[in-house]
Amino acid sequence: MTEFIQIIVGLLFLAVVYVITRYGILWRIKRACAFTVKDLERQNAFDEKSAAELHYAKSNPFRIGMRDFRPKAVEYLVGQGIIGMTSEGKYYLKKRSHELNL
Repeated sequence: MTEFIQIIVGLLFLAVVYVITRYGILWRIKRACAFTVKDLERQNAFDEKSAAELHYAKSNPFRIGMRDFRPKAVEYLVGQGIIGMTSEGKYYLKKRSHELNL
């Protein structure tokens, strides 16, 4: 194989790896969203009065291990209007999981 073809194959391989990692991150965020909705359902947090505190809603910079996508999922769900946030920093469901495609 010539050097030019090796460079092209290497670049194509890097592009494929990049796309696969993006899909992997998307899959993990989707799982974190589903976990958050199920957690709020389990805690019966369906309105502001029954809102529950989510200890994983804020990221911990000192956490060791794999990346935690739950804070990003909570931020996304609040932005999309799926869950609500009270002034005390507690969360509640605005839409139930059977209404969502998670």
